[in-house]
Amino acid sequence: MARFSKSILFAVLALAVACMAAPSGEASPMPADAETRHYTFTLEKDLPLTFFAAFGSIYGNYRLTHMSVTAPEDMPQRDDLMPWDRAVMGRYNKTVAEVSDWFAVLGAMPLALGAASWYRGDACGRDFAVYSLMFAQALAFQSALNLTFRSMKFWPRPYIYAEDGAGAEAAESAEGEAYGSFFSGHASAAFTVAVFTGEWFSEMYPNSAYKSLVWAGTLSLAGFVGALRIAAGKHFPSDVIVGALAGTGVSFAIIGIHKKSVRFGPVALSGLWAGPSAAGASFAF
Repeated sequence: MARFSKSILFAVLALAVACMAAPSGEASPMPADAETRHYTFTLEKDLPLTFFAAFGSIYGNYRLTHMSVTAPEDMPQRDDLMPWDRAVMGRYNKTVAEVSDWFAVLGAMPLALGAASWYRGDACGRDFAVYSLMFAQALAFQSALNLTFRSMKFWPRPYIYAEDGAGAEAAESAEGEAYGSFFSGHASAAFTVAVFTGEWFSEMYPNSAYKSLVWAGTLSLAGFVGALRIAAGKHFPSDVIVGALAGTGVSFAIIGIHKKSVRFGPVALSGLWAGPSAAGASFAF
């Protein structure tokens, strides 16, 4: 509930900032006709995408909540980890972890910017509606990937290796999910938000002098979230790097599928598969 309240507060603030900061005179009002739409929506395409995104997220969460604690003798040892990950073994900082959680409010940024563009008349309502659906699909897909991979327990969070201090105390009370550190959900979600924010701004204001600044700013914020997760002892550098790539890849895939210039035939969900260590789906175009 606290995170939800923070998100609502940030959405209001971001919407106000976006309304004031969106460049004027660089984009003409977008009437809601087919020639001016930037993204497409079809039931044949979006129904299976939305279904599998939701199913995958629920399935991944189920797997994560049923994880068990790994015995010390079964955990990967120092030499089993990547060389660049070993330096953060045993690290823990509760304050930094809480600060990194606060950045969840940035999830409202793409929708706040989109709503501001719609309010100003720079985007049609249909574009904003499809964009919002795309964003929800991307968040659900990256969550599904993250939760499923984490439930495979490739290695524990760094603080699980702490031998004394606050880290050791946190490790003693850790639940099963703490034994699946790979890969970072915070980094994945942060880069999903960054890509969607930059994409919307670039689509609506292609001639804006601030386009590069928006991309640099959002990606830097996402990178900062990943750095906080490492500093907090919640993730290894490898977790953050892969999380960033996963969020970015899923985002560009969802955006590419919905681009008006992209033409797909009817899309059908031809199969779902799930096993003890993996899950997936196949689509027919």
